[in-house]
Amino acid sequence: MRTALLAWDYPPAPSGLSTAAREIAESLAEAGADVTVFTLDRTGTARVGGVTVVGLGLPPAGRLARLRIWGSVGHLAAPLAFRRAVLAAQARAPFDVVEATNWYAPAALLAGRRDLPLVTRSSTPAAFTRGPATTLRDRLDGATADALERRQARGSAGLIANTAAHAAVIARAYRLPGRRPDAVIGLSLPPEIATSARDAPYPAAEAPVRLLFVGRAEPRKGFDALLAAVALLAAEQERGEVPPFRLDLVGVPPGDLPADLPAAALERLHARGRIDAGALAAAYAGAHAVLAPSRYESFGLVYQEALAYGRPVLACAEDASARAFVGVPEAGPLAAAATGPALADALRPLLRDPALRRVYRARALAAAGRFTRASLGAETLALYWRAIAAARGDDTVSP
Repeated sequence: MRTALLAWDYPPAPSGLSTAAREIAESLAEAGADVTVFTLDRTGTARVGGVTVVGLGLPPAGRLARLRIWGSVGHLAAPLAFRRAVLAAQARAPFDVVEATNWYAPAALLAGRRDLPLVTRSSTPAAFTRGPATTLRDRLDGATADALERRQARGSAGLIANTAAHAAVIARAYRLPGRRPDAVIGLSLPPEIATSARDAPYPAAEAPVRLLFVGRAEPRKGFDALLAAVALLAAEQERGEVPPFRLDLVGVPPGDLPADLPAAALERLHARGRIDAGALAAAYAGAHAVLAPSRYESFGLVYQEALAYGRPVLACAEDASARAFVGVPEAGPLAAAATGPALADALRPLLRDPALRRVYRARALAAAGRFTRASLGAETLALYWRAIAAARGDDTVSP
């Protein structure tokens, strides 16, 4: 099978979507597919990990780059670039299927084609990651992004969700009447992460207790509640009620910290911004626990990474993925809600009790490795064949 995968960025770019794109692409290649990745974060063509990577970086002075800076209509720039590149490659050597994320709809202008079935693998919808719209321009901009995502989802011959709970969310978000995503397929972890995780010893118990957050400074990630919890616990630590602790914030630049953060809390935070894969591996290896209090995750790669390293995970019961991947194996405490007091209540025992951290570590290791490249590749190819059959109206299509 010859398949195209549309990606906003691709490793070594450090993002969750980038990591997911590589796992999808290389798992398909390992399963025998001929995979071409089209990505906007670079130019040129390279062969990496058995995958052809085609860079579609927009020239700054080009028409699409200029279009991209406009509100609302600017969301069409990337879909236009992807459409142009995919159809040009399709004319030279046809693809059997094309896959794209739902996030900001990179394949919106490829949806509904019988000659090139589209599969959409749903991450978190853009509406869940934006801040509140305070101006008419913001509202129009968000409405356009949402409409393009719905167009792409409704025009897809196949839909993939990362979890069953996420499938239900996607069906509601895109108003898919009588239809839910056609497959639930969990994402694997990169082999180098799994290898380094297996070899990473657990840090010694001496203070300070080292905590790690990996994500963006946004409400969906529970970042506001996390800072509120740190402020509470920092005050308690100064009174001697909890041991000293430090929280590394990966993916959060210093400028994203609020100006009114109490000094005691600020002293315990280290905002590291975006870091490369080696530094991220070292951050996981050096942490006593990982704090991931998201209100919503489509899958939760941070949960999977933390479990692979055997790190206790503090998560939030508001998120279905956290309940499934952290709560069920009891790999860490679940805060009842994404609020400062609730997170502080859940974190306090972890700070005070090294033995409890060890118990959670053992459970985390036992729960790790649930998703593999072999399962990701095989299940994705099976869905591709069903999507091709659906697009052609031919149930006899098969490998």
